[in-house]
Amino acid sequence: MHSVARNISTNGFRRLASTKSLKETLQEVIPAKQEQLKKLKAEHSQAVVGEVKVENILGGMRGLKAMLWEASVLDPNEGIRFHGLTIPDCQKVLPPAPGGKEMTAESMLWLLLTGKVPTPEQSRQLSAELAEKGELPSFITQLIDSLPKTLHPMTQLGMGVAALNHDSEFQAAYERGIKKPEYWTYTLEDCLNLIAKLPALAARIYRNVYHPEMSLESIDKNLDLVGNYSNMLGFGQNEHLTEYLRLYIALHGDHEGGNASAHTAHLVGSTLSDPYISYSAALFALAGPLHGLANQEVLRWQMAMQREIGNNITHDNIKDYLWKTLKSGQVVPGYGHGVLRNPDPRFVALQEFCKTRPELQASPIIQLVQQTAEIAPDVLKEHGKTKNPYPNVDATSGCVLYHYGLTEFKYYTVIFGVSRALGALTQLVWARALGLPLERPKSYSMDALQKLIKN
Repeated sequence: MHSVARNISTNGFRRLASTKSLKETLQEVIPAKQEQLKKLKAEHSQAVVGEVKVENILGGMRGLKAMLWEASVLDPNEGIRFHGLTIPDCQKVLPPAPGGKEMTAESMLWLLLTGKVPTPEQSRQLSAELAEKGELPSFITQLIDSLPKTLHPMTQLGMGVAALNHDSEFQAAYERGIKKPEYWTYTLEDCLNLIAKLPALAARIYRNVYHPEMSLESIDKNLDLVGNYSNMLGFGQNEHLTEYLRLYIALHGDHEGGNASAHTAHLVGSTLSDPYISYSAALFALAGPLHGLANQEVLRWQMAMQREIGNNITHDNIKDYLWKTLKSGQVVPGYGHGVLRNPDPRFVALQEFCKTRPELQASPIIQLVQQTAEIAPDVLKEHGKTKNPYPNVDATSGCVLYHYGLTEFKYYTVIFGVSRALGALTQLVWARALGLPLERPKSYSMDALQKLIKN
């Protein structure tokens, strides 16, 4: 642990003199990564790492090895690793909030951006910096307050994020003329400013749409990012929900670069659009039913099951309901994954959280989730049309929110949007630091593809 010599003030917040800041840590890490990229280009640019089949082109480019993404790698069998660390590893080493047990968004942000585990002091220092940057400009509050409450919360979130580009430091610097090696520093400032403001923006949308009678709490400079988010949502006194949100947001922060929202941020960012524009585009990808809306679909399905079978929850009743869903031509929501072929470690982590909370163990909806997870894989294997019959993170995430009183289904994807910024935005910083080019894959028509096959 670093000894503390004195406090100094930087950009309006206080930090420990002997503790390196996030930017200082990045400045140390970037040259080695730049050299690694240079060596890869020089020595291995013609190496073959895979093949492209027609099924890849027609099937959403699944499985193609075609993106550079430093923060995380998703293995089909063992799940996600963040700079080599598994989820249990992260739970052991990433600092929690003072008085809490779950890793914070700040500690995960630090890891994703630098590849290093922050000290508790560094994590709290970052919390203080984000809290200092967290207030919304008046033009944003006016914009959000002017929107009809019937407008989907994700649409409002995307609009608010895009409008924040009015204050983009990267855009301003680019327009006045800066050198490419400086791109990442202004991108970093935008990314931190956006992450800092997301809780206040997301909480304001929640208040306006669902609880217009509620007053919004001010940002508490002594709280971490999620502590403030929970407080502004009106759940600050619910320590269990706040801890769950810390875990949820850290776990959902990144899932490598090929998913729709992360890839969208990367694609738009490759045009040198600023982080606000890039992440607003990512949010609109996240708003799709095949991506970020999944956990609310799980909750609807589980509650429909609960209504149908009532209190008589048995193995056979759950199995019958699963078959009823499948025979109706529907999928079982919360099961399967585009990459994973084993139970999602994020699901496992959230279930472990549930097991440590007596109130969750006593919850009928959580009990139903747990029993369904025990029965569904065998039913899906017998059905034979699912490559991965195991539960993914969506199988439980929304149900816990519902138990704790956050019952507005349409809002769940907004929480996902607050979380996914951790990974998508950090990789915009790295894309600029590494000088990654404009993304431009080759496309084919079916006629051109058939001609290519014949030749």
